[in-house]
Amino acid sequence: MGQVRASNRQRKSVFPKKIVASAVQGLVLMAPVLAAAAAYADGDSAASNAAVASDVAAAPAAEKTTGGSNVNAVLPSVTVTAKASPTAPYAGGLVARGGSLGVLGTASVMDTPFSTTNYTAQGIDAVQARAIGDVIANDASVRNTNGDGGFGDSYQIRGFTMSTNDVSFNGLYGMVPLTRMPISMVERIEVLKGPGTLMYGMGPSGGVGGAVNLVPKRAYEEPVTSLTTTYLSNNQFGLKGDVGRRFGENQEWGVRVNALYANGDTNLNGNSQEQNMGSVALDYSGERLRWSLDAYTQHEDTKNFRPQFSIGSTSMPDAPSGETNLYPGTTLQADDKAAITRLEYDINNTLTAYGAIGHHVAESKQTFPGTTILDVQGDTSDLYNGWYDQNVTSTSADVGIRARFDTWGVKHTLMLEANRLNQETDYFYYAEDTGVTSNLYNPVALPSISAHRGDMTPQNQTRLTSYALTDSASFYDDRLRLIGGLRRQQVYSRTFGDYGQTSDETAITPVAAIVVKPVKNMSVYANYTAALSAGGFTSADDANPNHPFPPYKSKQYETGVKYDFGRITTTAAVFQIEQANSSTNLVDGIMHTTQDGRNRVRGLELTAYGEVTRGLRFNASGSFFKTRQYNTDGGATDGKEVGAVPDNNFNLGLDWDTPWVQGFALNTRVTRTGSMWYSNANTVRVPGWTRMDVGARYISKLGSTAVTYRANVENLFDKAYWVMQNGYVGTASGRTFVLSAQFDL
Repeated sequence: MGQVRASNRQRKSVFPKKIVASAVQGLVLMAPVLAAAAAYADGDSAASNAAVASDVAAAPAAEKTTGGSNVNAVLPSVTVTAKASPTAPYAGGLVARGGSLGVLGTASVMDTPFSTTNYTAQGIDAVQARAIGDVIANDASVRNTNGDGGFGDSYQIRGFTMSTNDVSFNGLYGMVPLTRMPISMVERIEVLKGPGTLMYGMGPSGGVGGAVNLVPKRAYEEPVTSLTTTYLSNNQFGLKGDVGRRFGENQEWGVRVNALYANGDTNLNGNSQEQNMGSVALDYSGERLRWSLDAYTQHEDTKNFRPQFSIGSTSMPDAPSGETNLYPGTTLQADDKAAITRLEYDINNTLTAYGAIGHHVAESKQTFPGTTILDVQGDTSDLYNGWYDQNVTSTSADVGIRARFDTWGVKHTLMLEANRLNQETDYFYYAEDTGVTSNLYNPVALPSISAHRGDMTPQNQTRLTSYALTDSASFYDDRLRLIGGLRRQQVYSRTFGDYGQTSDETAITPVAAIVVKPVKNMSVYANYTAALSAGGFTSADDANPNHPFPPYKSKQYETGVKYDFGRITTTAAVFQIEQANSSTNLVDGIMHTTQDGRNRVRGLELTAYGEVTRGLRFNASGSFFKTRQYNTDGGATDGKEVGAVPDNNFNLGLDWDTPWVQGFALNTRVTRTGSMWYSNANTVRVPGWTRMDVGARYISKLGSTAVTYRANVENLFDKAYWVMQNGYVGTASGRTFVLSAQFDL
């Protein structure tokens, strides 16, 4: 009882002094941006309205397409009226005015009682993004937890790890590759921070820090025919194609086809990567009926991928160069095939029924090396090598009905939805101690192993079923919005084999949220959300491999304020998320994963984006975290900070149309990630890092063909640093050159 009371006392301090001090620092850093926003907003309103009208009139038709370019302007400003679609671009065009909230429908950021960011195709192209993390890491609350060229992508949102398995595609989970998703086929990336179970359903890997939804490309009224050549240092060349057309008497039918092929060496020594992807998107938009079909296939063949390590020393060694191949001899092959179809029908003017189903098969084969760093000199324990072959089959579906009606002047949107995800995993795993030691700064080749690959056997199954009922009510000409809802969740987990186990739990999780607009362009909001998540399974190399953890509950409290200055939007939010505590510790060279106690993350977020002045687009953000563990087994780590969560993060991105050369633009992104503990034991500190990316863009014409040249340098100063994921560290990629030429035919 004494421990419980101590934990309760810890929870009383909602705004810890450390967060307040860091917030003051963040406000000082963002003061010039906020001052510019205020000055911009204080300008003559008539002039501002005229400028808005001018922007809308000047927006070229080519900008309606992902591949479109305009020789007379670079990323032209786009400002829409209040009646525009929530998914229309905001000022500057890098983000949208709003996006999807799953079962809650589509809404603008100012009408949303949650922290959301919706990145447009223009924002994706601006940084020549090759993966989801290249885009969503523009937000200080989001970080990549694997370096480029690793065995797979993963992220951290609000201090909680999230895998690609928890990324949804067109509203369905389980449809995204488990390694990395090529985003050539993606039109928009929607990020919701905080547990999104009620809105999106349950992700199969149980991520609660946020939800990411990928919106596929669609054909537009204007035809799209785009061909892009690419180059990635040191010697990787690629080709991308994008074609879109609409057909029919009223252009009700659409088709969009994307293809990608890239092959060659990257800047990691000995690393080569071949990647190909093809996708097709069909859609029909009638008077009452809307239908879509998305299908894709992708293949990846990587030699010498970027590895991860365990830490067994009491101090962190310096990170080796991002070009150093620390496990020479690794291989990875991955193949994915998926198809998703969605249907909506307006029964009448107030009632809409919808449904979707998708099927995805993912296959991967890879070597599975590992070792532990023993000291600051970079010496390691015995290397082990192995095979890890995996097949994952996912089937996902949802069905629902949406009703819109008024009662005594109150507008209601009532939603009833059911969804299910079934995911089955087969794998073959074998590991062997080679007896060979190595060093970070003088690595040895990965020794071969005696075993050959064997047949994959069924390992585990996860089945997630839920039913949701929500009501979104709007009062006083949309100045007050209330959202309430319940989701009944069932989590079924089963492992196979001699020690097979089954877990089956049910819970009802609520959401309650409010948005108040005291003035037209200001929103004050608050929300409470809870989620039941699948507990997941221990890894194949764990002391207790393939062991299922029971489902766990998490909850979030959040409040914030948003202000739209017309061309700049700013947000300040505070939050608290609690989740079951999962710890990975090294004991006698073997990883042991346990689940006990609770993790609590409190944070403050400051964000701003839009146009500071015409032709100067920006996004700026700062996040400050205060973490604690409590109710752990025997109080072993009670009161300690949560491992792998930085103290603070900062981001600043600029995109500028130069005045001296028409069609020429420059961009930069500065990313700062604070230091953090390696594990929940709080014995080893991983240093923070700062990285700068720069780029340039030039639009011209070759005859009647618009050509966009892009050049980006990632990690300009070739900074060597550790990328942190709970239980492991990995090296970041070094300086990387990315070049492309896009031809819009």
